[in-house]
Amino acid sequence: MEEDLRDYRETLNLPQTDFPMKAGLPKREPEILAYWEKIGLYDRLRDAAKDKEKFVLHDGPPYANGDIHIGHALNKILKDIIVRARQMTGKNAVYVPGWDCHGLPIEWKIEEQYRSKGLNKDEVPAAEFRAECRSFAEKWVATQSKQFQRLGIIGDWDKPYTTMAFDAEAVIVQEFQKFVMNGALYRGSKPVMWSVVEKTALAEAEVEYEEHVSPTIFVKFPVKQADDPALTDGVSAVIWTTTPWTIPGNRAMAFSKALSYGLYQVGDDKLILSDDLAERAMNAADITDFQRLRDVEPEGLICAHPFAGQGYDFDVPILAGDFVTAETGTGLVHIAPGHGQDDFELGLKHQIEVPFTVDEAGVYFDHVPIFAGKKVLDENGKNGDANGAVITALIEANALFAKGKLRHQYPHSWRSKAPLIFRNTPQWFVSMEHDNLRDKALKAIDEVNWFPKAGRNRIYAMIENRPDWVLSRQRAWGVPLTVFIHQQSGEILRDEAVNQRIVEAVKAQGADAWFNTDPQVFLGDTYQAEDYEQVTDILDVWFDSGTTHAFVLEERNDLHWPADVYLEGSDQHRGWFHSSLLESCATRGVAPYKNVVTHGFTMDEKGRKMSKSMGNAVDPLKVIDQSGAEIIRLWTTSCDYSEDQRIGPEIIKANTDAYRKMRNCFRFLLGNLSGFNDAEKCDLQDLPELERYMLHRLGEVSEMVRAGYEDFDFRRVYQTLFNFMTVELSAFYFDIRKDALYCDPDNSPARRGCYTVMDITFDCLTSWLAPILCFTTEEVWQSRHGETRDSIHEQQFPDIPAHYKNDELGAKWDIIRKIRRVVTGALEIERQEKRIGSSLEAAPVVFIANTDWFDKTQDLNMADICITSQIDIRNEVPPAEAFTLDDVKEVGVIPALAIGQKCRRSWKILPDVGSVEAYPDLSPRDAQAVSAYDSQI
Repeated sequence: MEEDLRDYRETLNLPQTDFPMKAGLPKREPEILAYWEKIGLYDRLRDAAKDKEKFVLHDGPPYANGDIHIGHALNKILKDIIVRARQMTGKNAVYVPGWDCHGLPIEWKIEEQYRSKGLNKDEVPAAEFRAECRSFAEKWVATQSKQFQRLGIIGDWDKPYTTMAFDAEAVIVQEFQKFVMNGALYRGSKPVMWSVVEKTALAEAEVEYEEHVSPTIFVKFPVKQADDPALTDGVSAVIWTTTPWTIPGNRAMAFSKALSYGLYQVGDDKLILSDDLAERAMNAADITDFQRLRDVEPEGLICAHPFAGQGYDFDVPILAGDFVTAETGTGLVHIAPGHGQDDFELGLKHQIEVPFTVDEAGVYFDHVPIFAGKKVLDENGKNGDANGAVITALIEANALFAKGKLRHQYPHSWRSKAPLIFRNTPQWFVSMEHDNLRDKALKAIDEVNWFPKAGRNRIYAMIENRPDWVLSRQRAWGVPLTVFIHQQSGEILRDEAVNQRIVEAVKAQGADAWFNTDPQVFLGDTYQAEDYEQVTDILDVWFDSGTTHAFVLEERNDLHWPADVYLEGSDQHRGWFHSSLLESCATRGVAPYKNVVTHGFTMDEKGRKMSKSMGNAVDPLKVIDQSGAEIIRLWTTSCDYSEDQRIGPEIIKANTDAYRKMRNCFRFLLGNLSGFNDAEKCDLQDLPELERYMLHRLGEVSEMVRAGYEDFDFRRVYQTLFNFMTVELSAFYFDIRKDALYCDPDNSPARRGCYTVMDITFDCLTSWLAPILCFTTEEVWQSRHGETRDSIHEQQFPDIPAHYKNDELGAKWDIIRKIRRVVTGALEIERQEKRIGSSLEAAPVVFIANTDWFDKTQDLNMADICITSQIDIRNEVPPAEAFTLDDVKEVGVIPALAIGQKCRRSWKILPDVGSVEAYPDLSPRDAQAVSAYDSQI
């Protein structure tokens, strides 16, 4: 009877492991972090690699002003992958984390606290304000450090660098003094992007472009001087602008030599307009009745200002400008040299006055006729009364031709979110032409490897066209411009002894020393303090971070200069990559980095920018709590980080599913390798052909993984390993070998060979994935070896022997796998139609038209490979009714049922089941295995 039949499960060699299928990462990861801390993993790695070649990834410092966001997580994980991978390929991969602690990001946070209490920052003593900034930064350095470490980032967290450390501030001062001493530094007046709310100039990297509605005006400038007298008789040149408030700063107009211009009769007015834009200008003024009178050559014309007779009695020349286009406006561009870069450069070229019109609060100076005291923007960044006042004055002067509104992208501060203005202010600059700085930087760019290569073109164009570097900021928190100016001559004091006294004071007291020390102490006995102006402007924060190569790479014994790699977001082509390049080229002649890797920005699942107001921001700390840091690490490598990436609930879920598949592959290896020891290994020549093929594939995968890590192509590493684990191992190799592993006798060549290959594969996969899945690979490693062995992160990537590679065998098995794919495709239909329950019920007939392909199957057990009980392989053209795949037309399959009885142990249906008398319900193979088992009881 059925119930009297033996249960053979105890005789099977089933997997045994305590490694859980459910990862429980939020709980397990902190335990692994504690283990790394207990063993001092980072220090052990340094000690083990102390005699090896150093590899230095220099950390671009994030601002210490809040919890980390998903962009931080992506950035730090990418760096961690690089460092771990280089360590495991034989380098001494050192990583020192750092923070940017000066400048507006932190200063703005303190100001926000003051505003919430109804306090004014300017009423607080500077020393007290700076102390609060330092305390705020210290708090967030400690917080972010813990958050980064929770992501699994390995580094020297006990000794990070910060730009506010006294020794760092001293080196920043030293580097600044190099510009003072070599003559590159000068004080000039130039329009800069200015935040009225924050009362400071902003660097391009601190600016974001947002949609904004601006008023538009068409303004008539009467022609007062021309070679043709007819053009001075009631003729006006018309400009267009989106910033009416800049009209008091107008000093010229620009035209394009590539455009044609005409004189147009509009009622009693005669107007000069570009022919390409005249009709649009008329439409803006709701004018339909106009007439073109003649051609006009604008060059040489001189106009009067619309407010002539009211304090604006100067010439307004019309000048050629190559930036003038026919896209918008009138073809005549309003030039206010104090309110725009093109305007400034054109004015400079023609020696035109650059007026000062508005103060730091966006208010017209008292000396500005008509408009003194009017505000461009208020203290909250809202429109003031300046635009309205100018438009009203233009109407009263009969100078307004038309007005309207324009919705466009406009520069805003990325902190206050308020619109900016271009404002002419005295600032300190580094000349791009001094000592050929521009040429040095461009040459250095071509000596660096850029990943992706487009990064080179981007920064090259920026350097090629950039204006002089503005170093000064009107702030309170940061490193000052430690320079003295002679009161009478205006000359910069250049004295190494003075410089050295300043540096020593900053080393001892920090940058506060510049503000707290009597200037005479710095000037010594040689100079009198009353003869000098002490500059109190603060250095641009990008200068701080641009000098980290000097006070981190050069000052620390565990690092070297230049860095092997910088890695940051694509915005850093105009930020940290940029300032570091200029500072280093100016002071050392070359770039401070050998390789630059760039990543994009992180968007939501629909490709939209993340924002709290939209509710689409992904908080990495919440993902860690819910799913584990490992899922964020996997996502980081699964996306193409060189472009903008996307993340959201569905993407996280997809990565969680992918993680589960990879974890299950590890679980299979652990379960089957339980109890395996080196004595059971097979030599290569004794391995079955399938095992030799899998070693060949390991060799190929090794090459792809190493190349991917070397080229910073982590997506390639991930895709290679994910496909290898899920497709080639789980769905192919393990699927085939389960029968031999579970059912074969202990001394089976297939079983021993499989153990040998799985052992090698285990070491490969754990090490190859360690830089990516740093927690899971540690857990997998300990599950097999316990804590007595070194950490997985102390291992090296295995050196795959060259003789593993066998291209001829690889080509053969590529064909075998194609044949198998056709068979499994045909049997899947049989299962769906419920004609069979499992593939072991089948005995398919396989038709192979290609004789060479057919011959390759003859020395293989194709039934085991296709996981069927029996199989019939024929060297024949597939009949019309056979199942085929479009990409494998040479192979066709007609399903058939297996003949014989079902083995109660392996479930194969074979005609020789019961041929061993002692085991009437087993196949001979299973009978042998059970007999061996019984003999050991």
